[in-house]
Amino acid sequence: MEIDIGNALHSVATPGVSRETLERLDERVADAHDRIGTGIDGREHGYAALALPETADAEAIRTAVDPIDCEALLIVGIGGSALGAATIADALDVDIDVYTLDNVDPEYTSQLLDSLDLSRTALHVVSRSGTTAETLANFLVAREAMESVGVDWTERTLVTTGGEGNLRALAERHDLPALDVPAGVPGRFSVLSTVALPVAALGGGDVEGLLAGAGTEAETLSGSLFETPAYAYGATTYALAERGWTVNAMMPYAESLETFAEWFAQLWAESLGKDGVGQLPARALGATDQHSQLQLYRAGPRNAMVTLVRPRERADVTIPETELEGLAYLGGSSLGGLLDAEFEATEASLAAAARPSIRIELERVDAHGLGELLYGMEAACILAGELFSVPTFEQPAVEWGKRAARGLLGGGEFEEARAVEEKTRLVID
Repeated sequence: MEIDIGNALHSVATPGVSRETLERLDERVADAHDRIGTGIDGREHGYAALALPETADAEAIRTAVDPIDCEALLIVGIGGSALGAATIADALDVDIDVYTLDNVDPEYTSQLLDSLDLSRTALHVVSRSGTTAETLANFLVAREAMESVGVDWTERTLVTTGGEGNLRALAERHDLPALDVPAGVPGRFSVLSTVALPVAALGGGDVEGLLAGAGTEAETLSGSLFETPAYAYGATTYALAERGWTVNAMMPYAESLETFAEWFAQLWAESLGKDGVGQLPARALGATDQHSQLQLYRAGPRNAMVTLVRPRERADVTIPETELEGLAYLGGSSLGGLLDAEFEATEASLAAAARPSIRIELERVDAHGLGELLYGMEAACILAGELFSVPTFEQPAVEWGKRAARGLLGGGEFEEARAVEEKTRLVID
């Protein structure tokens, strides 16, 4: 993975980051790196995520999924319990159909379950606590749907959960294959673990390649942003946010990485959005959103930086010759060449308007490259959290909402639920 921060420098962006500022910031990066290294070595909460290339057990994951034969996989989870697996499935084009139930919209849930051949579908239910309301509710609905068409759900269900709780008890009662959620790894940092890697194992993906790619990126971590791509990204985005660039538009130029942008949005928002700081992650897709969102990023409020991601190598399609004079320039070129031109045009367009962007390039979107990208963004996020001085691995606002919802459903007495009654209303009908 290569990071180019040239278009974030003050010679391009207004305001941008000077080389001198980066050199001063590098002293803080060195201190943060020492803290991160201590956390990794001690397998401390959150920092343990960066040890996953070493600690994840690919063989245990393959053993757990081995009894399951399926043509489709339905992932039942929410947030990090589903987004990582969806990212892997979409990027690596696994050889099974993959669906997610990560919301509790009744119409969508019913339509999805009705559309699946449940006799050829497996469930992967993911919840660390085993008590996540949305996940457990969807699992119960999916289990009942299987039973209603005569499918033995116990033969088609894999569980990933903590050492105790409802899901663990269920797995033990029905002798379900079960994997342990890795200790000390928050859900949004768990993509390189038992939470998300089973989708690759079930779908013929390269689990070892993902971990090897992550390991390659882990080996680049050093005490300087000038030597570490992940730290260069984390430090530069931090410096830009401090200068008012508080929106970070993640814009991959590969259809297979569209879900990655969604995964990044959770990672960045939930980890850094605390104490009045952080960046709002926006999700975009090149070249599609050059025709929509780019207008705002180039000419709207001066608050949005753009992260451009592309692979250097990809399969290509030749554009046929045409008799249409105005399109003659396209004939004989390729869709890949056109997409690269769109990428570079977007980058140049932002620079011409003195708006910052950062370029991320992978060799290709394969297991190794994806592992590098995922690990790199996690390390960048943790580094940015150190620089922002926020509790990166906590999510108090998320927990507040969970308690409020549980109280409204009768799951206990929670003060947060009473806030619903205090809602200010100004209704126009």
